[in-house]
Amino acid sequence: MKFPEDHWLDNARRVFSPNFNQRPEAAEISLLVLHNISLPAGQFGNQYIEQLFTNCLDCHSHPDFSDLEGLEVSAHLLIDREGEIVQFVPFNRRAWHAGHSHFAGRANCNDFSIGIELEGVDNKPYTEQQYQSLTDVSLRLMQFYPAISVDNIVGHSDISPERKTDPGPAFNWSTYLRSLESLLPNPYTSE
Repeated sequence: MKFPEDHWLDNARRVFSPNFNQRPEAAEISLLVLHNISLPAGQFGNQYIEQLFTNCLDCHSHPDFSDLEGLEVSAHLLIDREGEIVQFVPFNRRAWHAGHSHFAGRANCNDFSIGIELEGVDNKPYTEQQYQSLTDVSLRLMQFYPAISVDNIVGHSDISPERKTDPGPAFNWSTYLRSLESLLPNPYTSE
């Protein structure tokens, strides 16, 4: 599977976020971090997430947004409830999604991870379309960045357990990982 040289997915809608910077020179992309987001909490299908990631959100337009004033955040990808993939930051750049975080003895997970936001909340089931898109994009990322293995796919709650709970108990890890593993090449065959 060919990966675009510009590090943007060809099947994703592009929405440029200014909230990124360079990765450290020696940082190998080796971690996939799954998040959830909805703005306002529990509401889906609007433009607020894109506005947040592009610094265009009117924080006075809803009471839930007051604590977002001046916040500069992003993720590489958003997968909405219909399974549409939106890309905000090229994968070779550091998106600002993980915050204070640790994985396998390493701090600052933004340095070596790709962040994927699922439109959702901790306690509401994700859609089949989201699982399908997530599986497809995960497989593609694992093929292009071979240091990302199934063991290196985590939730935000795994790398920031004191602060975060997402993607939450409603995320079906076994369904997602089974689906992903069924599509991975078998190392014991010549396929």
